[in-house]
Amino acid sequence: MINHSNTEERLQRGLKARHLTMIALGGSIGTGLFLASGGAIHAAGPGGALAAYIAVGIMVYFLMTSLGELAAYMPESGSFSTYASRFVDPSLGFALGWNFWYNWAITIAAELSAATLIMKYWFPDSPSFLWSLLFLGIIYGLNRLSVKGYGESEYWFAFIKVATVLIFLAVGLLMILGIIGGERIGFENFTIGDAPFHGGFMAVLGVFMAAGFSFQGTELIGVAAGESENPAHNVPRAIRQIFWRILLFYILAIIVIAMIIPYTNPNLIQDGVESIAVSPFTLVFEKAGFAFAAAVMNAIILTSVLSAGNSGMYASTRVLWVLAQEGKAPRFLAKINKRGVPANALLVTALVGMLAFLASFFGDGVVYVWLLNASGMSGFIAWLGIAVSHYRFRRAFVAQGRDLSELPYRAKWFPFGPIFAFALCMIVILGQNYTAFTGGRIDWNGVLVSYIGLPLFVIVWLGYKWTKRTKLIPLHECRFHDTSGE
Repeated sequence: MINHSNTEERLQRGLKARHLTMIALGGSIGTGLFLASGGAIHAAGPGGALAAYIAVGIMVYFLMTSLGELAAYMPESGSFSTYASRFVDPSLGFALGWNFWYNWAITIAAELSAATLIMKYWFPDSPSFLWSLLFLGIIYGLNRLSVKGYGESEYWFAFIKVATVLIFLAVGLLMILGIIGGERIGFENFTIGDAPFHGGFMAVLGVFMAAGFSFQGTELIGVAAGESENPAHNVPRAIRQIFWRILLFYILAIIVIAMIIPYTNPNLIQDGVESIAVSPFTLVFEKAGFAFAAAVMNAIILTSVLSAGNSGMYASTRVLWVLAQEGKAPRFLAKINKRGVPANALLVTALVGMLAFLASFFGDGVVYVWLLNASGMSGFIAWLGIAVSHYRFRRAFVAQGRDLSELPYRAKWFPFGPIFAFALCMIVILGQNYTAFTGGRIDWNGVLVSYIGLPLFVIVWLGYKWTKRTKLIPLHECRFHDTSGE
């Protein structure tokens, strides 16, 4: 076993509070808001979309407070893997670690494919591999420099996205009041047809499933905490800020879109990243009289895609490094260079990102959808791991006679919070493609595409448990600090 306490010190604690806030904020403001929000409004009406996003927002709130309590007290770059290994079962930690690495490594490839689609908006006849190679080189270079290089780049990527949303909200408000873009709009689009709720409960449920993807990325703060300058102070601060900002951005953006664009507008139906020209943000800006809106939104969505790939490279590299430290991945992946970067783990993760090069052989859209389907369930599984790990952590903390005042940040509403988040997250997982079971006959292809991640996770979990004979750790034996180097 590698001395965890010594190697941990070799990671540079170069992330400041502003980096942590923007990493979590930037991780969840992206194509889910810029593109998918329009489809949500079209499917469930303005009221249904709002209800679904608020429900998911509450679930994410409890998940982030759970993660905040864990990360502030035990800042670990392995995060989900380490917490589950110490408070639940090493086999669950093994499965969660590899699940998280796989999820974000595949996300790199998916985002590179998306970046290729976006570039073809300007350069329709250019080769796919050229853009994939260029963008992979950029995010690899940013991560290879140092953790500060990643943090600073992510800060500015996120800043562009946040500024875009704020400008959009300001323009939207002026349009609603009739100051620009023509007559005062008011709430008329909330009352047309069967608005505000369209399609009934099942439509809202469908949006609820999709909304979960929009918020994925907020959990990256758990990985970044291991390289934060002062995690006991900075993690709670970031947790307190990000949720309300994210919820504010999403809810207000959906209200503005729904008030200006009728849910019956066919342009709100999205068909992947190639539909940038009809992003709801583009539609609103064009209605306000900004003729260049599509090109500008195209550039902004490109920064969102690169931000997601950049974060995916960082997070998956750190988790793979910790798995190697704990003997759950090949030992050579635990090597750290002079700048405090897990160089071998970064290289292996980047090689997985090269899957995006397949786009030039099999068609960009097909590969992009296939990659997304392959990793779609993984993020929700990681969220389940956070809820379970926090529940067990707090119970072990109390069982061992420790005082809750020792915690730098304490999650509110325990144990309701993690239990509620676990239950809602499980509904999202099981209901991913409920329509595959409702058409009189089962759509097996749809079932396979939507649920393949679940049996793979269970196989890895139980396989490790069977081969290593691991057991559920009794509460009195849970470790709050690593003792491998003692």
